[in-house]
Amino acid sequence: MSGAGDNPDEALVSQARAGNKRAFSQLVEHETGRLLALATRMLSSPSQAEDVVQDSLASVWLTRHRLDPNKPIGPYLTTVVLNRCRDRLRRRKVAGFFGLSGDDELHSIADGLPGPEALAVSREELNLVQAEIARMPVRLREALVLVTIEGRSQAEAADLLGTTEKAIETRVYRARNRLKERFEKL
Repeated sequence: MSGAGDNPDEALVSQARAGNKRAFSQLVEHETGRLLALATRMLSSPSQAEDVVQDSLASVWLTRHRLDPNKPIGPYLTTVVLNRCRDRLRRRKVAGFFGLSGDDELHSIADGLPGPEALAVSREELNLVQAEIARMPVRLREALVLVTIEGRSQAEAADLLGTTEKAIETRVYRARNRLKERFEKL
């Protein structure tokens, strides 16, 4: 469906494929913040998210010959980051199974200017939501993060995750129900 000229980054992709580091930097610069947010939501750890995004971009650079100038770079980078997040989550699970410490850290949440009590309540609620999302199976978490938090369409999420729109719809529904059931009890 996409033909020549459909991708505004086509020239940068071609230059990056040829080994131009500046073109590669320009190409991924506008995606980095979004990728970092995605990885942070998936891993519930800003430091691990930074590592994953950095590793992902390094991997894409090393395999830049695979980049298709006719396709947008965003979905490709998203797929690479999601795969790295899955690997990191698998390693965490194995480490937990063997009683090794995972890198789960508590996070401070930046807030506006409310008073200390409101700030404490907001942080606690957000920590609870993040903890519940982190406990979800990876497939539910991926769908929830991509559709609900990142604002992607179900079709985009299905494309990125290699599944159907109906499967994404079901996963998001189940993930939201899990959150709803958990917080109705509170």
